[in-house]
Amino acid sequence: MKTNPVQPAPSAEKRPHHQTRFETEWTDDYAWMKDANWQTVMRDPSQLARDIRAHLETENAYTDAALTPLSDLKDAIFGEMKGRLEPTARGVPMPDGAYAYFHFYREGDQHGVYARQDVAAAEPEDEIILDCDALAKGTSFFDIGDVSHSPDHKWLAYSVDEKGSENYAVFLRDLASGQVHGTGIDRSAGALVWAANGRTLFWVERDENQRPYAVRFKDVFDARGKIHTAYEEQDPGFFVSVGSSDDERFIEISAHNHTTSEIHRIPSIDPSTPPTCFSKRQAGLEYSLHDQGGTTYILTNQGGAVDFAVMTGKAGDAPTDWQPFIPHKPGTLILGMETFSRWLVRLERENALPQIIIRDMENGAEHAIAMPEAAYGLGIKSGYEYETDTLYFSYSSPSRPGTVYRYDMNTRERETVRVQVVPSGHNPEDYRVERISITARDGESIPVTILARKDVETDGSNPLLLYGYGSYGITIPAGFRTHILSLVDRGTVYAIAHIRGGQAKGYQWYLDGKLEKKINTFNDFVDAGRALAELGWTSEGRIVAHGGSAGGLLVGAAVNQAPEIFAGVIAAVPFVDVLNTMSDTELPLTPPEWPEWGNPITDAAAFHRLRNYSPYDNVEAKAYPPMLITGGLTDPRVTYWEPAKWAAKLRDRQTSDAPILLKINMEAGHQGESGRYDSLKETALEYAFAVDCMGLS
Repeated sequence: MKTNPVQPAPSAEKRPHHQTRFETEWTDDYAWMKDANWQTVMRDPSQLARDIRAHLETENAYTDAALTPLSDLKDAIFGEMKGRLEPTARGVPMPDGAYAYFHFYREGDQHGVYARQDVAAAEPEDEIILDCDALAKGTSFFDIGDVSHSPDHKWLAYSVDEKGSENYAVFLRDLASGQVHGTGIDRSAGALVWAANGRTLFWVERDENQRPYAVRFKDVFDARGKIHTAYEEQDPGFFVSVGSSDDERFIEISAHNHTTSEIHRIPSIDPSTPPTCFSKRQAGLEYSLHDQGGTTYILTNQGGAVDFAVMTGKAGDAPTDWQPFIPHKPGTLILGMETFSRWLVRLERENALPQIIIRDMENGAEHAIAMPEAAYGLGIKSGYEYETDTLYFSYSSPSRPGTVYRYDMNTRERETVRVQVVPSGHNPEDYRVERISITARDGESIPVTILARKDVETDGSNPLLLYGYGSYGITIPAGFRTHILSLVDRGTVYAIAHIRGGQAKGYQWYLDGKLEKKINTFNDFVDAGRALAELGWTSEGRIVAHGGSAGGLLVGAAVNQAPEIFAGVIAAVPFVDVLNTMSDTELPLTPPEWPEWGNPITDAAAFHRLRNYSPYDNVEAKAYPPMLITGGLTDPRVTYWEPAKWAAKLRDRQTSDAPILLKINMEAGHQGESGRYDSLKETALEYAFAVDCMGLS
């Protein structure tokens, strides 16, 4: 490998921290890497303890030196990926009364601009309402949380994060004069919702531990600036979010964890009204609300509807009194729903493929929008209008660029309004896309999506990038990703393992990959790699594993289990210190995520389960493959010390000369570099590392 470093690897100091729980003793040598004042560091990275900063900077210097021989390759891959991006890409203008709103890029833009057009104009012109690149000047990190225009189209509220910590400051822009006003709001979680009066703004506030816990509102044009509380969550295990109902008659406040939800509503025309709870939380009961024709339709798992059903009911009704409307169909997961004045639209997934179902609420007739390819991604693009027969939806496949359609739900006619352009050139017919099933060790059938050059032979000679996630019910869509072509065009096979813990085969697929069944997720990934080798797509030892966040947990557990099948591992912002993180009640995600992982503080079975698979706790003296591990200093989701501790322990136990490389972004959080070009540089580095591990460099 070119990445074999010439300088000695950092050797982190061991400061043993001993713990005892459930009659079990264990030692964490690297617990010191967690700054005692981490909450302060999230808001002001300069406050990081000097010894921790020195260690991270040493790690970064080592990684930079180790990867220097790949600089030309990284630059070439970056150039390829940049060449596939449309320099002046434009979103589809979405109508809202007198205007249609959209986002687009100018040549060279990192963040682009938000704009609108007068829908009545014969030749609409772009009116820029927010220039994000101008706002980003002078910042090392820049992210827009939300952009929301007022109902009268006179004002724009927007939220900005300049640290990567996901604490957003909120501003107002007068769309007539262009003047910007501060609001005094600086701990917003990002989302902004206007009330119908065009004066009252709602947002979610974070607490001192970075959890979104309260919905606040204020009259933003009141000089006194009094802030009111609409809702404040008392249970640290629940997150809070705010939005609008489909018909925009209600401000909706949702309190939820991964398995339970509770919705409160406020009339948008009277925003100071105390919120009304639609149905009080019951453990394991999930629901969302959708209004149409004076009836509230409830998408829910009530009554054992594992893959969800649609019911009707009123505020205050017990869930057992809700009435069936669209019955539960096992194996057909209802992913989401949206209502219009005449229509009810739902997105379903069956046999790992999505389809859109449209129901005419006047006569009950239904029809489906499905696509014929073996694997594809399909999504509803929510617009602003409720009184409309028009639906926008997007489609792509691993080999076919994205297309946005305007669909008349009445005539069933579709119009192509945007096709993703690949400036450097792309022919879908040069590639093969397959959806195969492999058999896991327990006999379960695991879907795998494959993208490869058309001339690739299944003779075992191909390197392969195996991507997975497998948590929270998140399913990786089989859509078009321009950047992966830099690997595929070099002869790499790209495979997505749709493992248990996602919802590729329904909600039960998620249940079969969490809590006491979490080991299925890791086994599925390893079994997918071995099966792909047996089928000739690759061979063992030629696979690079790639996962981020909870996908980092996945590849971390997989490489502990079967390091010999991997040529390399890319773990981006990896959640790997599972036992310690799920035992720390002050961390942002810990109490809300106990339904996903278990509570190792009070539950002995959960403690032993997490301890048995946590990647950090299960590092052993063995020959690990080359590994590239990344993190972000201000990341509130996977805190920087998780990848830092893991890298130190891996290097300490490594029995081969394969490098363990850690790169911590000292000016970013969970999403890495901001800006569409700067973010590509991180991906280019990861792919250069993968190419080198595969022996293609």
